[in-house]
Amino acid sequence: MQKIKWGVLGTANIAHWCTIPGMKLAGHCELYAIAGRNKEKAEAFKHEFGFEKFYGSYEELLDDSNVQAVYVPLPNNLHLKWVNAALQKGKHVLCEKPLALNADEARKMFATARENGVHLMEAYAYLHSPYVESLKKDVQSGKIGKVDYIESAFITQGYKEDFRLHKELGGGALYDLGCYCTTMILSLIDSEADFVKADAEFSDEGVDLQTAAIIRFKNGARASLNVGMVLGENTNARFDRLYIHGSKGSIRSEVEYNQEGNVSYRIYTGGSVAERKIVVPQNYALELEQLNRCIMNGETPHITPEFSIKNAELMDRIFREIGY
Repeated sequence: MQKIKWGVLGTANIAHWCTIPGMKLAGHCELYAIAGRNKEKAEAFKHEFGFEKFYGSYEELLDDSNVQAVYVPLPNNLHLKWVNAALQKGKHVLCEKPLALNADEARKMFATARENGVHLMEAYAYLHSPYVESLKKDVQSGKIGKVDYIESAFITQGYKEDFRLHKELGGGALYDLGCYCTTMILSLIDSEADFVKADAEFSDEGVDLQTAAIIRFKNGARASLNVGMVLGENTNARFDRLYIHGSKGSIRSEVEYNQEGNVSYRIYTGGSVAERKIVVPQNYALELEQLNRCIMNGETPHITPEFSIKNAELMDRIFREIGY
């Protein structure tokens, strides 16, 4: 079986608990190299997960000609530098969401990918889920009629110490959580936003702890989102909600973003309620498998450059509204 040799640029928690386990489950995926600013921690990752090599700097990993693809789970402010560095070395890249701090950065990264003939995909593992695919099919089939309103909420715990608390690192609720809500909304409403209004509560460090936004689209549909890091400090508490209202019915879901296992949502039409049940495998494995197929067989990335840029543009508008 052909395998893509993957390198991981960093030892972040998202890599440890989600993406690297996904790599181990994914087909056509070889855990080849891990790099970290702390060489001892990189070596620990090597032994824990079975990487062939470890490096004490990101540059060393990118200089390894055997590395074909790179996963970037670094803090948001470092994405532009290291994604471009990997692309310029001819590596395919999967970069953790949000890909960029703004739409201009995203455009630059995708331009660099095109110039070097490699793939760049933003890592929204949840968008690869059969749960989302089922939602989109039910909406596109007209089961609930024309979509006129979507509400999405994603609230998590606060933090005592975390990169999300630091503005210079691209921290805050909108960058970390809001991008889930905006991508979900844009996956279900195929139109351009023509009105955006938003407000936020800021921390003493200058990052948004809670942000709310309302959006009107050119096709007449509306959406709202509410994201925040406000449910107590360093707990596992979270609150996820998705509500899709149409001219003939509605869909309601409390499924967590990136949830796996047995999930379901309810469809309300004509006074009746139907429950849609879906079995969801590990979403991070699904996104790795899809990008591997892109590399090997020329498949189009599921998260396209056009979609990532459109989402970044919408987030830019919300950021301007809240004054971040």
